[in-house]
Amino acid sequence: MRRTQNIISILLTLTNTSAYLSPYGNNIKTFHNHITNNAYNNKFASSRLRMNSSDSNNHKDSDRAHIELHLEDMMGDDWRLFRAKLVAQEQLEQSESNNVQSNNDAFRFSTGAITSLFPQQETEQFPASNNDGMLHNYDGLGEDSSPKNYCVDPFATPEEIMAVCRKPKVNINKHRWAHSLSHVEPGCVLIANEKLGGVFHQTVVLVIDHHDASGSTGIIINRPYPDKLTKVSQEETSNIDPRLKLAFNKSPVAFGGPIMKEEYTVLHGYGEVDGSKKVAPGIFVGGSQELANEVHRNAFDPSEALFVKGHATWVQSQLSREAAKGVWHVASVSHDFILRYAGAPTEDDDNPNDLWSDILTCMGGNYADVAKEYANRGDMRVTP
Repeated sequence: MRRTQNIISILLTLTNTSAYLSPYGNNIKTFHNHITNNAYNNKFASSRLRMNSSDSNNHKDSDRAHIELHLEDMMGDDWRLFRAKLVAQEQLEQSESNNVQSNNDAFRFSTGAITSLFPQQETEQFPASNNDGMLHNYDGLGEDSSPKNYCVDPFATPEEIMAVCRKPKVNINKHRWAHSLSHVEPGCVLIANEKLGGVFHQTVVLVIDHHDASGSTGIIINRPYPDKLTKVSQEETSNIDPRLKLAFNKSPVAFGGPIMKEEYTVLHGYGEVDGSKKVAPGIFVGGSQELANEVHRNAFDPSEALFVKGHATWVQSQLSREAAKGVWHVASVSHDFILRYAGAPTEDDDNPNDLWSDILTCMGGNYADVAKEYANRGDMRVTP
C-alpha cells in the first residue's frame, strides 16, 4: 500500500510529463475524476437540477471547471512551476560551481607564489601499486548509488528520478517567480527590450498562440486604463455585448495591442469555462458569457476579469526572428504576474505599478540591472 501511495504521489507531481505513463496512470485519472464528481455532486447538485438539459449537454459546467482548477492547484499540477524550480536549482548549482572554481584558482595562485619563494625538497617516490582495492575501504564506495534507489517508480529514467526525487536546495515563491526561456511558447510572456520604442515600449505581452508555420497572437497585459469597462466602452470605439457591460461594469480594462482595438478579450484565472481557452496552468482567456452567468450568481468577482482591448499578431516565424534578434526577452512567469491587473494579490517585494521592471527584477542578474536603469514611467500611460 505504501509503495502504491509513493508512486501515486510521484505521478501526481508529473501529471503533464508524458514520460511517466504507467499502469497507474489510468487509476490516477479515475481518482481525479472521482473526487471531482463527488465534490461537484455534493455541493452543486441543486444548481445543476435548475439547468436546462440541453444547456448541460452543450456547455461545460462552470462550477466544475472552477473545482478542477482548485484540485490542480492542490495537487501541484503546474508544470511551469516545476520547471521554474529546476531552473533555480541549476542556477544555484552553477553559482556554487563558479565559487568553487574561483576559490581553487585563488588557492593555486597563492600556493604557486609561496612555493616560488622557497626551493622544493625532493620527496620519496613510491612505486605504482597495482592494488587499488584500498579505495574501497571508504564508506559508501562499492554500494549501488543508482538514482533508482531513491524512487520507487520502475518506469522512470535515472535522469527523471533525480529531477523529481532529489531534495531541492531552493524554495520558489509560487506567487512570484520568473526566468528566461530560449524559445517562444503559449503562456510565456514577451518583455520588450529596453530600447524598443513605439506602442510596445516597455510592454509585457502574454503569448496566446504560437506556431512558426501559421503565426502568433498575444495581448499586452500591462497597459491598464484608468477607468473601468463601462466608461471605457462609452468613450472608446468598442464592440461589446451590452449584457457584458452591465455584468462587468466595474471590471478593469487594458490596452491589448494595435490590432482590432474595438474588440475585447477577457483574461482571468477562474477556470476553463465554456468558450474559454487555457493558455497556461491557472491562466485563461475568453468565456465572457459564462463568466457573466457566474457574476449574476455572485460566484465570480468581476474585478478579477481583465478586459483586454485589441491584440497583437505576428506572421509565420516573425516572432521567433524578433526574439532571436533580442527585440523581446522571452520569459516564463508566475500566474500572479500575468494576472497582476486581473485581481491577483501583490506582495511586499512587488512593484505594483510597473510590471515590466518587476518581472525583470525578479529574473535577476543582468535583467535586474536593466530594470534598475530604465524603469521610470510605470504601467499607467496614455494608450494609443
